[in-house]
Amino acid sequence: MDYQIIVQPEAEKDLRDTFSWYESHKPGLGYDFKLCIEEVLSRLTRTPNIYPTVYEQVKRAFIKRFPFGIFYVVEEKRVVILAVLHARRDPEYWKKRK
Repeated sequence: MDYQIIVQPEAEKDLRDTFSWYESHKPGLGYDFKLCIEEVLSRLTRTPNIYPTVYEQVKRAFIKRFPFGIFYVVEEKRVVILAVLHARRDPEYWKKRK
């Protein structure tokens, strides 16, 4: 049974901003970032509970090759993406998005 992925507007902005940043620094790198994100999202549709809980019910999946984490919650048959943030970003930042 696959879970549905719901990306919150703030997380969409995180993805767009990060994609643009990588593309501006090295053409093609933004697309590599996007592929790595898609790989994690695909895994989340099948097995969202494999990643650790970092706060209350919020889980974090790290992205291969890039220092970013996807913060999300599992709600019944849905995975709600709250934020996609750099690993050095203040870990409290995403909490206000819940």
